[in-house]
Formats: sequence, structure tokens, C-alpha cells
Amino acid sequence: MTAVTNGTGVRLGPAADLVPGEGRTYAVGNAQVAVFRMTDGTLRATDAVCPHRGGPLADGQFDLGQVVCPLHQYAFRFADGGCAEAGMDAVRVYRVAEVEENVVVWV
Repeated sequence: MTAVTNGTGVRLGPAADLVPGEGRTYAVGNAQVAVFRMTDGTLRATDAVCPHRGGPLADGQFDLGQVVCPLHQYAFRFADGGCAEAGMDAVRVYRVAEVEENVVVWV
């Protein structure tokens, strides 16, 4: 999906389109951002591409603390983007929120 920029962040689209337990990739300028709706309704956002081999993080399994790349099972923490695997690069994490019924991310 293509993002729309406003003065307080980047509006990605209707919040209702992102259901609990789902991850989705959005184009934000030149970046790809994965946004995840937790089962408790909160949102998390990271780079959409795993630094290992380019796996689609939005398609990975996730919980409140981390997302797991679907290709090689590297787990990245939502708190800081770090990975427990030695030598693995971190992913960027982004501030994300639901604002006026839209998903908004700050990159």
C-alpha cells in the first residue's frame, strides 16, 4: 500500500484494514515498513525486510515482543529491533499509532 504524508506522520490507511494478528507491508517514501496489529489491538512497526536474506517480516509470526522472519526464523525485538542471533543486523523500529481511525507511522 502507498502512504499519504501529513504534518504529524505518514498516514498508511484505514486502521480497520489491519485486523488483530495481521502484519502488512506499506511503502513509505523509499522505505518498506511492516506494521503489525497485536491481538490486544496495539500496533508495532519495523523495517519490512529481514537483513539476513530479505525475508518479508510482515508475513512472519509475531507476539507482543518480537517478529520472526518466515524464511530462517530470526527473531527481531519490537523494543529495539535487535536480534538474539550473533552477528545479525538489527531492523529499524518505528513509532506507529492509530490516529483518527488511520494507521500513522513516523519514519
